[in-house]
Amino acid sequence: MVNFGCRLNGAEAEAMRVHGGAGGDTVIVNTCAVTAEAERQARQAIRRLRRERPNARIVVTGCAAQINPDRFAAMPEVDHVLGNTEKLVPGAFAGPLPVRVAVSDLTALSESAPMPVAGFEGRSRAFVEIQQGCDHRCTYCVIPFGRGPNRSVAPERVIAQIRTLVDEGYAEVILTGVDLTSYHGGLGPLVRRILAEVGDLARLRLSSVDPAAVDDVLLDVLADDQRLMPHLHLSAQAGDDLILKRMARRHTRADIIALAGRLRGLRPGLTLGADLIAGFPTEDEAMFQRSLDLIDEAGLTHLHVFRFSPRPGTPAAKMPPVPKPQVKDRAARLRAKADTAMDALLERRIGKSVRVLVERDHQGHCEHALPVRLTTPVPPGVLLTARVLARAAATLIAREVDDD
Repeated sequence: MVNFGCRLNGAEAEAMRVHGGAGGDTVIVNTCAVTAEAERQARQAIRRLRRERPNARIVVTGCAAQINPDRFAAMPEVDHVLGNTEKLVPGAFAGPLPVRVAVSDLTALSESAPMPVAGFEGRSRAFVEIQQGCDHRCTYCVIPFGRGPNRSVAPERVIAQIRTLVDEGYAEVILTGVDLTSYHGGLGPLVRRILAEVGDLARLRLSSVDPAAVDDVLLDVLADDQRLMPHLHLSAQAGDDLILKRMARRHTRADIIALAGRLRGLRPGLTLGADLIAGFPTEDEAMFQRSLDLIDEAGLTHLHVFRFSPRPGTPAAKMPPVPKPQVKDRAARLRAKADTAMDALLERRIGKSVRVLVERDHQGHCEHALPVRLTTPVPPGVLLTARVLARAAATLIAREVDDD
């Protein structure tokens, strides 16, 4: 299995590994389509795999394959292409595949029913899909074409999957999806129900959330239940209102800043990450500066910075582009600003106590999604308290201490 992209892809990769029935001579490449670079990396990996395993059967799936199956089918290294629906059918990769390309239309799908898993090979944290697809049409995004419309997993299925994982010893679960805050019935009520009905779950974490759709129940749970981790990642994308409008986002710059303040008021010490796109079409230097300033004004520390990548078929691909050298420069400046903010956060944690879930090589993450390396070996899966002694680059160095 070669997996690219988001946490949802990671959750599906495990389901394919467990239920897909792929034999030792099959390699599955689970692609991502969020940027042109993601697709390029997938094609590069496919060519490398063919060189390394000339006799293997290479099956390509995922969002890039769903959106543009013929492009992958035309590669001489590829044996089969499966869509995002076909890849999750039990036994999808078992035996000879009947056709070279099998990609269903996703537009009619109305529900999501992921295959259950009992664990994630080599991981101490578990991913649980709660939602698929997206009904919004941001002007830069092709993911709705790769994932289809918004559809949710029934709460009972979500809770049953989490109970299974907790029974298998997982201390932390991360809820995944394309557009979490569009979960039918509200993300907050689902989170509240999970925490109420799975009392043994130690830590619950959310992947990216839409600033325009964070509901009041979710805010209440964040304030009241310490098992919901004090870190959120916002799908911000930009800090300039005109650019946000041209992106067809549903929030403003003021909304992001207000939400950040409200979140910290409810949960002091909470950390915030965000996605930011550098060089969106028509962005001038003043517009970019507002995105740069947003990092300080909203207190963002965990930044995912993307260079704008025109995706065929999207409205943004037809807008006046920013010259590529400027796009590259702006992305570098955003990353440098993000590094400065992260450095300050790491320094503030020195001398503090943190709760660490050990993942591998006596390293893990604390509640604020910061990487921590322990001074003594600890088995994966252990949740412990440690005191931060120092930092090494972007990692905290900590010593295990007795719980108070």
